[in-house]
Amino acid sequence: MRPLTDEETKAVFEKLANYIGKNLVHLVDRDEDDAYCFRLHKDRVYYLPLPMLHLATSVARPNLISLGTCFGKFSKTGKFKLGVTCLDYLAKYAKYKVWVKPSGELPFLYGNHVVKAHLGRITEDTPEHQGVVVYSMADVPLGFGVTARSTVGTRDLDPSGIIVFHQA
Repeated sequence: MRPLTDEETKAVFEKLANYIGKNLVHLVDRDEDDAYCFRLHKDRVYYLPLPMLHLATSVARPNLISLGTCFGKFSKTGKFKLGVTCLDYLAKYAKYKVWVKPSGELPFLYGNHVVKAHLGRITEDTPEHQGVVVYSMADVPLGFGVTARSTVGTRDLDPSGIIVFHQA
């Protein structure tokens, strides 16, 4: 388990900034008692508290499987992909949100995109190709995706038009 390099940190923060925007500082800058950090282990990025990191130093690298919350992984080409395990943090700090009707929850969970017929609400002034967190109407985070159209563009769309591309 090692700290992220500058290029890796830039890739992780750019991806996270697409979903949580300026709220990224809430993940990085925390109180002294509640300090967290990002670490890389076997091409996966983990977000963990510092006391847990200090305890993990006593475990050998081959024996260490996982630690903290896995935020995503780096592909073989060096691109960072967010995992669904970071959904709790994305939902907490999300800048743009989409709520899905009960009839659209299962299709989204099975990997389909969100269409206009399933759209319940959307955050005002959401731009096109922006990362959003998808919620049920009961405010339960289901996953995240990227908007296909802006909020204004969704009004002129037919019911089978795609609003949000499914990511995880």
